[in-house]
Amino acid sequence: MMDERARALLKALIERYIDDGQPVGSRTLSKMFDLSPATIRNVMSDLEELGLIHSPHTSAGRVPTPRGYRLFVDTMLSAQTVELLPTTDMRDLQPASDPGRAINAAALLLSNLTQFAGVVLSPRRAQVFRQVEFIRLSEKRILLIIVTPDGDVQNRILLTPRDYTSTSLIEAANFFNHNFAGKSFADVRLNLSRDLAQLQENMSRLMQAAVDAGAEVAEELENVVISGERKLLDVNELASDMDRLRKTFSLFEKKTDLLQLLDVSNRAQGVQIYIGGDSSLVPTEDLSVITAPYGVDGRIVGTLGVIGPTRMAYERVIPIVDITSRLLSNALSHHYTERS
Repeated sequence: MMDERARALLKALIERYIDDGQPVGSRTLSKMFDLSPATIRNVMSDLEELGLIHSPHTSAGRVPTPRGYRLFVDTMLSAQTVELLPTTDMRDLQPASDPGRAINAAALLLSNLTQFAGVVLSPRRAQVFRQVEFIRLSEKRILLIIVTPDGDVQNRILLTPRDYTSTSLIEAANFFNHNFAGKSFADVRLNLSRDLAQLQENMSRLMQAAVDAGAEVAEELENVVISGERKLLDVNELASDMDRLRKTFSLFEKKTDLLQLLDVSNRAQGVQIYIGGDSSLVPTEDLSVITAPYGVDGRIVGTLGVIGPTRMAYERVIPIVDITSRLLSNALSHHYTERS
């Protein structure tokens, strides 16, 4: 438990440290409050015992701990009002943009506005399909077109052991759509064996090839779009320590931890803040990740966010993440409404 004086001192210490990156001493705080340095030292000692601040070995001043940052962002933060002026970064976030360009633009906007790394987890591939089409490209080469319930279109080229006429391909698509539309390719694969017995052998091979190709589409991992990770090289507390830098960039290279973090955020409502040392989802104590879900017509389809140092201006970054998620949601919702 802390009284109001201790809370005010902690808030002032964290804000000062975020501003200049230097450990904050009792003399600095005494100039901000009508309190003696001795009184402030006693309060800081109490805050240190609570695990909210600590003293680096090279300084008598104090800096926030992950627990201190967590208390700060949860109970003391007043988010700023951020106005995003029209820029070239925002052009592709207008409603007329296609989804791929809008997602890349969102990552770039997040990075440019915060000077940290912007990340966007693309929407999952739909697990079910609305319809398929087969188009003859040449002898033994067929284009499989898969249309998802959202109107997204995926293409795969099938190499077949024999040639098919256009009429045969239309019949195959009609059979496929009549019997399996609205199901996942995994379900189709389970049910296909008994249905193939009703078809000629050459048509069975085409159906099996279509199911295999469709399953590959559905099983693709989500794509993570990253922009501006090199800007973290300009963050002193990261760039000055090779071990920290290595851990930071391994997050972008392997992407496994990043995918897990963004997937968890995908199931949350509103802006989420993950602080290294406080959250097991952030692999290094010197990083924080701020995320927000985005959606299509009110349905969450992905997550975006900013990766930066724990010493970041949270009150400014949080609304940037929130506004960008709304811009991307608006662009994608408009796109899929136009196509439906």
